[in-house]
Amino acid sequence: MLIATAGNGSSADSAPSPSLPGPASAALSPATGSTSRNPAQHWWRDAVIYQVYVRSFLDSTGDGIGDLAGVRTGLPYLKKLGVDGIWLSPFYPSPQHDHGYDVADYRDVDPVYGDLAEFDLLVADAHRLGLKVLLDIVPNHCSSEHPWFRAALADAPGSQARSLFHFADGRGENGELPPNNWRAMFGGPAWSRVKEASGEEGQWYLHMFTPEQPDLNWRNPAVGADFDSVLRFWLDRGVDGFRIDVAAGLFKHPELPDSPDPSADERTRDSVNPLAWNQPEVHQVWRDWRALCEEYTARDGRDRLLVGEVSVRTPSEQAAYVRPDELHQAFFFHLLTARWDIGTFRKVISEALTDIAGTGSTVTWVLNNHDQVRTVTRYATEPGGAERTESAGELGPARARAAALLMLALPGAAYVYQGEELGLPEVVDLPDEVLTDPIYHRTGSREHIRDGCRVPLPWSGHASPFGFTSGTDAARPWLPQPDWFADHATDRALADTRSFWHLYREGLALRRSLPQLGEGTLRWLESPPQVLAFVRGDGLVCAVNFGTEPVPAPVPGVPLLASGDCPAGTLPGSTTAWWMHTPESR
Repeated sequence: MLIATAGNGSSADSAPSPSLPGPASAALSPATGSTSRNPAQHWWRDAVIYQVYVRSFLDSTGDGIGDLAGVRTGLPYLKKLGVDGIWLSPFYPSPQHDHGYDVADYRDVDPVYGDLAEFDLLVADAHRLGLKVLLDIVPNHCSSEHPWFRAALADAPGSQARSLFHFADGRGENGELPPNNWRAMFGGPAWSRVKEASGEEGQWYLHMFTPEQPDLNWRNPAVGADFDSVLRFWLDRGVDGFRIDVAAGLFKHPELPDSPDPSADERTRDSVNPLAWNQPEVHQVWRDWRALCEEYTARDGRDRLLVGEVSVRTPSEQAAYVRPDELHQAFFFHLLTARWDIGTFRKVISEALTDIAGTGSTVTWVLNNHDQVRTVTRYATEPGGAERTESAGELGPARARAAALLMLALPGAAYVYQGEELGLPEVVDLPDEVLTDPIYHRTGSREHIRDGCRVPLPWSGHASPFGFTSGTDAARPWLPQPDWFADHATDRALADTRSFWHLYREGLALRRSLPQLGEGTLRWLESPPQVLAFVRGDGLVCAVNFGTEPVPAPVPGVPLLASGDCPAGTLPGSTTAWWMHTPESR
């Protein structure tokens, strides 16, 4: 919520004081040049992008599944929120074994989501509203129903069709054992055996996720050539860039040897196996894709963005992906996975600004996405979540609000996952019979499953479907919405000036209007043990109280914006606040 404005501190023309409370540590500079918001600079460097999980955003047809027409209907809502663009989850033709991340045709729209004509209308409407459009591209693997893979199954070992994937003979006397010991991230062996045309058991193929998602062999130049064509297909339709799924994947060790820790990916649900991920050859792919995007930019001056899902161990490893001739940006997941702890947050922020920004890129911050437990629930269940007399259900939202305002104050870009602006918690009690996540169906375990953050959004009303789908014959939403979703419905959030939605809207508005925010510098301030405080540019101070007890505020006066009630001179527990440190605020 917008708390108050101290003097003229909310104006970009205010004169910040050169002195700040307490001695400061060394400055971290994520970008060279001025902190002012220059409209001519690359839009993506400090953009805030809203992730649309199309299947769960808004249903226009009454079949219980969100679609592109529903996204188009929701564009004015997103414009009002204040984001700079949208990232669309996969909507390509797919058998939906992993809800679109098993792509059968990279150049079309699945009929459940619409068609190419509807897609073109969506892009046109978004651009009229000043919103960028990013597509989710899935180059590591395709669907087992992709024409390439069906041809590979029909062809013989050693054929050109099979060389587009990782087919190999099995081990053992009769080839009955997988070619190596790798395990799939979603559970089970990373290899499946096929029946040959003769009807006999034959070769094995690699799939690092599910058997319905065979990994493509990027050592075959035909794969790269086809994706070049795919990118051009969508760029020619006006998209502004791509979010790249599994961007540290694509290449596997050429000899496919056994792993010393074969279950690492399965155990962590992450890309840990060094023989299957983060191979050096992948960087040439990103150089080629960057050159392709620059070709389009040279034609009309519009930047096309490549942002990668790069899951690697350290910020320094991630920095290799955002060198000047590779990806523009990569999601910084270390903030998303950071526990609610001041030392952890300061460490990951410092490392990001040192390693990633040192490449000339900007950090791409993220707190939620379609693969992770939502922050409201995650922070409530972490250590300290029940320390106070209030319930963890109250502390989780307070921490989530504080983390959101912290993220929007950091230098660089940020991504907001749909429902994050509504303060949606995770739906943790979905019945087994409605779960769709392949992790659950392959392991039988609910650990790490992702359905709970993908439940369709509540838009209005007091009962399911909460405006998500409509019509007299409307089907139920594809995942059931709990009754308590009524407390988070969009119509209620817009009407309540103290809601998550208004916090995000006011934070985004200030981020857009204040030259200290967005791209620029960050300088840490000395502060009490549980307070993380820094200054942006010339006088915008952000402070986060990770503790549970109030402390003196680092800046006198009422803050510009706070994640909760924040009286002048005080910073309550689990609260973030922004101040403009001007002469008037002393």
